[in-house]
Amino acid sequence: MKSRLLPVLLLMLLFISCQQKPVDYLKETKADKDARMEWWREARFGMFIHWGLYAVPAGEWKGQTNHAEWIRESAQIPLEEYDKFVGQFNPVKFNADDWVRMAKNAGMKYIVITSKHHDGFGLFDSKQTDFDVMSTPFKRDILKELSKACEKQGMTFCFYHSIMDWHNPDYLPRRSWETTRSTKGADFNRYRSYLKAQLKELLTHYGKLGVLWFDGEWENTWTSEYGKDLYNYVRNLQPDIIINNRVTVGRSGMAGMTQDSEFAGDFGTPEQEIPATGIPGADWESCMTMNDHWGYNKNDKNFKTTEQILRMLADIASKGGNYLLNIGPTADGVFPQESIDRLQEIGAWMKTNGESIYSTQASPFKNLPWGRCTQKKMTGGTRLYLHVLDWPADQNLMVPGLGNKPIRAYLLSDTNQEELPMTVESGGIAIQVPYKAPDAINSVIAVDIEGDPAVYDAPEITAIAGIFIDQTEVAIKKNETLSEIRYTLDGTVPTSLSTVYTSPLKVTETITITAACFKDGRAMTGNTSLTVNKVIPVSGRQVPQAKPGLLFNLYRGDWDKVPDYNGLNPNLSGIATDFSLANKASDEKFSIDYQGFINIPADGIYTLSLNSDDGSKLYIVEKLVIDNDGLHGPATKSADLALGKGLHSIRISFFEKSGGNNLELLWKTGNGKSEQVPKESFFYYR
Repeated sequence: MKSRLLPVLLLMLLFISCQQKPVDYLKETKADKDARMEWWREARFGMFIHWGLYAVPAGEWKGQTNHAEWIRESAQIPLEEYDKFVGQFNPVKFNADDWVRMAKNAGMKYIVITSKHHDGFGLFDSKQTDFDVMSTPFKRDILKELSKACEKQGMTFCFYHSIMDWHNPDYLPRRSWETTRSTKGADFNRYRSYLKAQLKELLTHYGKLGVLWFDGEWENTWTSEYGKDLYNYVRNLQPDIIINNRVTVGRSGMAGMTQDSEFAGDFGTPEQEIPATGIPGADWESCMTMNDHWGYNKNDKNFKTTEQILRMLADIASKGGNYLLNIGPTADGVFPQESIDRLQEIGAWMKTNGESIYSTQASPFKNLPWGRCTQKKMTGGTRLYLHVLDWPADQNLMVPGLGNKPIRAYLLSDTNQEELPMTVESGGIAIQVPYKAPDAINSVIAVDIEGDPAVYDAPEITAIAGIFIDQTEVAIKKNETLSEIRYTLDGTVPTSLSTVYTSPLKVTETITITAACFKDGRAMTGNTSLTVNKVIPVSGRQVPQAKPGLLFNLYRGDWDKVPDYNGLNPNLSGIATDFSLANKASDEKFSIDYQGFINIPADGIYTLSLNSDDGSKLYIVEKLVIDNDGLHGPATKSADLALGKGLHSIRISFFEKSGGNNLELLWKTGNGKSEQVPKESFFYYR
């Protein structure tokens, strides 16, 4: 009897396990995420590889030489013409072991390669399409070979995969110039199934992956809900994989961070830039090209120097981020020689100084006049890695604001770790260094200190605005509780005898406040100053004939910044009561110029904020007061203005190229909340 029941029970258990619901990884605990992100946070440095059919034309099309991986779009190449590159892609010089070895020797810990870019071509053997490497003369699964090489050499393998797909007939929207390519029968949900099917191939046939790096999420057909669904789909196939924030929408342009707090994704992706102050409390990775293009462009010789790259690496690590440095291989399957040279030079520096990059945390200092700092915890204290980019000519390196007891300091390049003399001085610690820097690019000094870093930053002085009409309030704050703030109001440098700050200052005249932090009579920081100016508000006007709304002119065109409207003929003109025309989600490649008046209800200091995607400009009384121009995602810029009661002429110029549409004008007074300017405040007269 028992022998008959056993197979039945096993079948029932198998059936039950197959019916289990997918895990909702959006509800992952912080502890689980921290464990999953650990290797990535320790790695700090990775290689990006953009490679595909676009390497064949090598950036050139019909005499134009500024193209790369976007060449099908930027050169407007018809699909049937672009498909001819499939028969020409034959990278006979490709060697996966060589690629991985170069990345490893450069000190990189992971590789992210384009499994599929926006053109839809795959570098792998996909059963979902013939538009892949197996249809080329090469007929070798490039990703499979790289997967094996990474496993053999201990490199973490990762994929970049585009959500956008210019080749698949079900992907929408079409390119704006593809006027003859019909959308009849296209089904975006069917495309989503295709996308998932390809991802399943990648996640089940190429071993354990480190990162799935999405891109191309900004077109209106992709939604946050689609992104969250895709995030969970991928995590259910490989639970430990890390996914970037571009799986969902809401990224703030090249700044790379998603504004929606409910977004799916594990890290932000600043592109071609390093956030000025890092992104505290978030995981992020700056991705950058080695020259000016992601894909191979034979004419692009504007390569970053090794010095630039290494200093960027130190800057990024000092702000708690990762650096993903791109290579664009040739159609033959080799790295450009300039890239090879730089990888070798980077590797030589990393061999000596990699300790100051790997597994480090962001600097405890807000800024250092001579370079950057990274840090690591150690038993009973902390090791600071001082990246000295500007070697002191007087052989005296000052570490400002450091209040800890120093233990020892030595050059990381010194295998004997001979100690450098240190003294505790007013405002920090001084280290006596050799006359000549051991490394012309970045010399690293390791400094061991007791406990966690106690850094005394210069105090922060704030006011409601930098200008006021009758009176204003100025506050001074600091980042710790061990020191006291002393300040002056006459432009002199504070001393241990200056007035101690206890509460906000009432100011009725133009004045300069200077402050510093002191402990036991010793200045622990440098000085901070702020000038607040008493001003007279710009008088408002009375225009009895003014009517509600704003005049507008709408222009059609493809711009990368707000155009000069002189000589342009509007495609549409009229009166707008709000900015809904600019926010029309389905519209692209246009510009709107709004003109009229804004009604200011009372004399005061007004903080006006202009939020737009793409660029915009705000003029008040014919003066440019906010310049939020250029290609970008949702971005806000603000200005403080002293405005009198009444009407003030206003002009808002806006353009939209592609992606999301957004334009709004906000205001606030004093410490109030920033709110949209009500439509009842706009008037026009003609």
